[in-house]
Amino acid sequence: MRFLSCGTAQKNNSGAARSASAACGAQTVFIYAVCIFLIYLILACLYESFLIPFAVIFSVPFGLMGSFLFAKVLGLENNIYLQTGVIMLIGLLAKTAILITEYAIERRRKGMGIVESAYSAAQVRLRPILMTALTMIFGLFPLMVASGVGANGNSSLGTGTVGGMVIGTLALLFIVPSLFIVFQYLQEKVRPIQFQPAADWQIQEECVEAKEERQHHIESKNEEKK
Repeated sequence: MRFLSCGTAQKNNSGAARSASAACGAQTVFIYAVCIFLIYLILACLYESFLIPFAVIFSVPFGLMGSFLFAKVLGLENNIYLQTGVIMLIGLLAKTAILITEYAIERRRKGMGIVESAYSAAQVRLRPILMTALTMIFGLFPLMVASGVGANGNSSLGTGTVGGMVIGTLALLFIVPSLFIVFQYLQEKVRPIQFQPAADWQIQEECVEAKEERQHHIESKNEEKK
């Protein structure tokens, strides 16, 4: 009878642990959903659009794939340290996407084409984005190769962040402009854009150069057809 009671107690304890783990997982998903919704509302107010924020939100998972990919390759488990690095990584990748999108929207409102504004944003923001990413990568690389006491936690935190920054930075430089082109096109179908005169001479010069490049491209295509 004593062995039966011990077995029953162990089954009850394991069942309670599973239910607590499931409840914790559901709570984590709910917290992430609330955070994404709040970020969407903030970006919608910033861009004055309900579609452009999706260019930022849909680009972040591409960087998170790099975090879990590096952890999988190095044989690290998905622990609290890796999850902490992922949360920090979400903010850094969202900042990168916001920099590109904000610059592209500003150029588009001044009269530059959708594709030209996206290309110009990725080209101009390349240097500050790389500076931020490389600073983060070199700063956390010692954690990635840590040894001794607490090496597991340090390695998980460093690997998740470094992997996400490497893959995410390379991916966002191509993904964010592409998503901006798609959602900006849809936004202008819903509500036509109202162009504003450019007061900055640099923006005016960029718009003129974009128009000249477009005209040159059209002329070259016409000559090829002939």
